[in-house]
Amino acid sequence: MKKIDICLTPDLIHQHDLNGTVVVVIDIFRATTSITTAISHGVEAIRPVASLGECQELKTKGYIGAAERGGKKVGGFDLGNSPFSYMNPDLEGKKIAMTTTNGTIALKKSVGALQVIIGSFLNYSALLAYLERLPCDLLLHCAGWKGKVNMEDTLFAGAIVHGLKQAFAHDSDVPLMAENLYKQHKGNLKSGLASSSHYNRLLGMDLEKDIDYCLKLDGCKVIPVLKGNYIQKMKLDDMLF
Repeated sequence: MKKIDICLTPDLIHQHDLNGTVVVVIDIFRATTSITTAISHGVEAIRPVASLGECQELKTKGYIGAAERGGKKVGGFDLGNSPFSYMNPDLEGKKIAMTTTNGTIALKKSVGALQVIIGSFLNYSALLAYLERLPCDLLLHCAGWKGKVNMEDTLFAGAIVHGLKQAFAHDSDVPLMAENLYKQHKGNLKSGLASSSHYNRLLGMDLEKDIDYCLKLDGCKVIPVLKGNYIQKMKLDDMLF
C-alpha cells in the first residue's frame, strides 16, 4: 500500500528519501496560503528563492519582488507575505520572485522529489482529490518556524492524513500524532491554534484578518505545482496518473 509520512521541519528533511515521492509543502501562516491565493488570482508564476539578495537581483530583472522576514514585509520589495496583497488585479499574468522566513526554504529543500506541490486550507479538497489518486508515496513537508516544529503546519498535515486514511498507510508515528491533533481541533481551528506561537506573533502585528483567511477551508480549487524553478497552476499534463 502507498505510504504517507510527515517531515515536521525542513531541518529534518535529510531523514526522508524524496526519490519517487510526491512532496506537499505546507506553510499555513502564510507562504503556501499566499502562493495558492496568487496563482488562483492569475499570477503566471512564482519563483521561490532562499535569500533576500537573490530576490533583489531578480527584481532588477523585471520580477515583482516579494520578501518577508519574521512576519514583516522587507523594505525595498513590492510585496510581503499577506495573502491579501496577492489579490491585486495588477499582478495577473506577472512573475513574482518570493523569499520568506520558512516557506521558501521548505520549497528549496523539497527539490529532488518526483513532484512538489503547494498545500493550504484554501485548496484542501482539491488537494485531497489529486493526492488520493497518486500511484506513489507521499511526504508532507511542514515549513515550521526557523527550523522548529509549529502547530499550524502540523495540524494541516494531520488534516491531509485524515482525508487520505483510506488511500495511504502511515510510514511512522508522526502521521498518527498529526491526525490526532487535527481531530482534536477540527471543530474550531482558530480556537485550537489560539495558544500557538506564530498565531500570536501575527496577532501582535494586527494580522488577525490574515489568520482568518489562512484558516478558510476550500476558498479555491487550484493546485500550485513547482515546475523547474517556477510555481505555476497545475494542468492536466502535470498530473501523475
